[in-house]
Amino acid sequence: MATKREQILAAVATTLAGTTGVSTRIYRSRQEAFARNEAPAIVIEPGNDTAAPEPVSTCKIDWTFTLVVAVYARGTIPDQSADATIESLHSKLLADRSLGGLAMDIWPQAVDPQFDKGDLSAAWIVCTYTVRYRTGVTDLGS
Repeated sequence: MATKREQILAAVATTLAGTTGVSTRIYRSRQEAFARNEAPAIVIEPGNDTAAPEPVSTCKIDWTFTLVVAVYARGTIPDQSADATIESLHSKLLADRSLGGLAMDIWPQAVDPQFDKGDLSAAWIVCTYTVRYRTGVTDLGS
């Protein structure tokens, strides 16, 4: 069985299907550069995952996980081109804040546009969310 973190990342990818403008261009930790015709696209990546300093009980641990959802966009004003995609993904992620029962909560933290200085028509807009979830002490998958 996969860890709860991996289950959450898979649920996010499924939840984001049909996001405005991206079609099937939703990737999990993509390593290849995007071609010009592949925008907009979404890349889902794990961030920091921190256990609470004290266990909830002798058998449960609460975790705080940083979820990174980056929107790759192109256009004369690329951050403006990404706006409808960002609005759509945000609405989809917060429609079920338990992510199908895997999480206790998901909440937005930041939206950070990053521009490609070598290609001013391209940008990454990094949307960061905090996901709180719980696992067993000895089983990260439950």
